Amino acid sequence: MLIFCAFPFAYFQICTLSLPCNFIYPRFLMIALPEITDPVSVPKPKSFLDRFFVSLIRDERDLPFIYLTIKISFTLLPLAAILFIPGIPVWVWWVAAIAYQYFNNVTFKGPYGLMMHCTSHRAWFKQEYNFLNFYLPWIIGPFFGQTPETYYAHHVGMHHPENNMPDDESSTMKFQRDSIKDFGVYVGTFLFMGIYHLCSYFVRKQRKRLLYRSVRGELLFIAMCVALCFINWPATLVVFILPFFTFRIIAMTGNWAQHAFIVADDPENCYKNSVTCINTKYNIKCWNDGYHISHHIDPTMHWTEHPVYFKKTLQEYIDNDAVVFDGIHFLHVFIYLMRDRYDLLAKHFVNLGNRYHSDEEVMAVLKSRTKKIDIAPYFVTGKYISLEKEVELA
Repeated sequence: MLIFCAFPFAYFQICTLSLPCNFIYPRFLMIALPEITDPVSVPKPKSFLDRFFVSLIRDERDLPFIYLTIKISFTLLPLAAILFIPGIPVWVWWVAAIAYQYFNNVTFKGPYGLMMHCTSHRAWFKQEYNFLNFYLPWIIGPFFGQTPETYYAHHVGMHHPENNMPDDESSTMKFQRDSIKDFGVYVGTFLFMGIYHLCSYFVRKQRKRLLYRSVRGELLFIAMCVALCFINWPATLVVFILPFFTFRIIAMTGNWAQHAFIVADDPENCYKNSVTCINTKYNIKCWNDGYHISHHIDPTMHWTEHPVYFKKTLQEYIDNDAVVFDGIHFLHVFIYLMRDRYDLLAKHFVNLGNRYHSDEEVMAVLKSRTKKIDIAPYFVTGKYISLEKEVELA
């Protein structure tokens, strides 16, 4: 049940991709770079309400975040309140529970999660309204299973500075990235040891402020869930505990796919350790999250700027042999990897600069970039060193 809740849309993808064992896969042909259809702008503020909200935020292009937050607030919060009402008819409770899970996991989880992502990298509200910046991580976030401020601490405070290298506690380098077994170890470790590893990282790096924010958010969330279980444990399970597990599983699934194809000889290179997905409805719904390469190059780049940046710096993608897919997003990438469907990955692979001459060549390259990478050379006496320092020591 938990896995189905975590991957409602991925589940249907798996079902639709199921084929008989004797099916003969057609030979696909990778594609040339198509026209980019991902969003590069938002409608200008028109109404009085638009102009009022724009007066509160730093960038008017983030106005859609306001309306998404309002929708979430007036959908999930009332449903959560209904579930905690004592003595309501059982059938009403179950209708509210199913509706809550549907809106949480299917309708809002992606757009909310990536809105949270954008506003973690770029402060949303102006300084004079800074208190409103706490609304997402402290009020809305827990309903999606996000413990307050730990997402910021993990993603902005650890993942981006370390860039999927060995000191990144969510690094994919040491795993076989087309292996279900390795993914199970990866996500299981994060579920049960993630906060410990994150805190250990901040202790090593002497980043006390982020350590405090991580521990505070995690402990307060746990304390809240324990207290609410004494009041109404079924409602607490549906409203907070299930979303907690589904969020962390989905977050690690996304990170796995985003950093699945790594060039072992140059793993610090953002073009060679990340993936870009273009021309997908996911980018429209989730604020161009498919542009993961440019996001690692400049984490503060506004979400509407990524398609433009991609076209302007296309030669960099070509020169660095970047992996770009057209028409699919990270859950597709994850599913295809877990099912060893490199033929489907090749079908959607964008042949930038006409580097490859056959799907078989593309498949061989992709397979080579999912192999485990020995991280031992990146450590000397237990401390992480960069490739440049390793060369100097040698």
